[in-house]
Amino acid sequence: MGNTVVGETVFFSVVIPTYNRQPILEKCLRALEVQELSASSPVNEYEIVLVDDGSTDGTLEWLLAHKEEFPHVRWFEQDHAGPAAARNLGVKQALGDTIIFIDSDLVVLPNFLQAHAEALVQGREKLASDSETVLSADRFFTYGAVVNTCNFDHPTSEPYKITDFSAAFFATGNVAIAKHWLEKAGLFDTSFQLYGWEDLELGVRLKKLGLKLIKCPAAVGYHWHPPFNLEQIPRLIDQEIQRGRMGVLFYQKHPSWEVRMMIQMTWLHRLLWGLLSLNGTLNERTMAPFLQWLINLGKPQLALEVARIFLNWYNVQGVYAAYSEGVGSGE
Repeated sequence: MGNTVVGETVFFSVVIPTYNRQPILEKCLRALEVQELSASSPVNEYEIVLVDDGSTDGTLEWLLAHKEEFPHVRWFEQDHAGPAAARNLGVKQALGDTIIFIDSDLVVLPNFLQAHAEALVQGREKLASDSETVLSADRFFTYGAVVNTCNFDHPTSEPYKITDFSAAFFATGNVAIAKHWLEKAGLFDTSFQLYGWEDLELGVRLKKLGLKLIKCPAAVGYHWHPPFNLEQIPRLIDQEIQRGRMGVLFYQKHPSWEVRMMIQMTWLHRLLWGLLSLNGTLNERTMAPFLQWLINLGKPQLALEVARIFLNWYNVQGVYAAYSEGVGSGE
């Protein structure tokens, strides 16, 4: 796929990996089917490329039974191999010139595609005027807003919170990028088999290609997750340990101070989370009564933020344990 020049229309391929999320996936797909595009919209066409990553909850059966309700959806399936492999398959099957990545638990507003398209056009025009040639006029991507919510019935009613802020350069929760840049960067590294970092690692490679980030706050997606409860803690701890291991793999690929800061592999992070958790004394057992009290008050999101004290401590410990083992280095 060649470079997109100023004035061209946009053909979006919305790539969505999914794994056992049929109830919220239904809301995700329905929101994408009712996009409002103006008569002068740069979006001349769009498709939804859904990749089922080996779901066992009847996702594909549900899609087959309701396929007439989703005319924009093309779906593919693979054995369970993780989101990196699923997104790679989605990109390879995509017909559009521009890829939008979202997750299958994200519900977008009706102006979602229009907002990304307008930001892309404005970005191209600005870069074209600043550049010597039009060939560099798409050396950027747009990054929309993500609002976390546990409101399943009305996810888009959630207000933006300070905890929704993200400083990530490239994350797949809500991003639009020309397909050819993904192909040039080499797509996602499927060696990230456990939880975390595969999208930010691709972001490092995209940054090395000279791509810039353009924020697109008008393209809002609402990331749904079930309300926090104590039963989730063992899974969350396991995710943090996995994230630590994959963080070390990230660092081995890109051994820089910036990546060390991202994965929390510094003495500062070890000191910070060690102090905040009283060297692990504040943990899932000792904090359980307080967390349950917050949940009973109807404040599960606050309880989750408090739980991050010991969750981050598990992550930092996981990073250093994986580093000492030589994760991914063949040692």
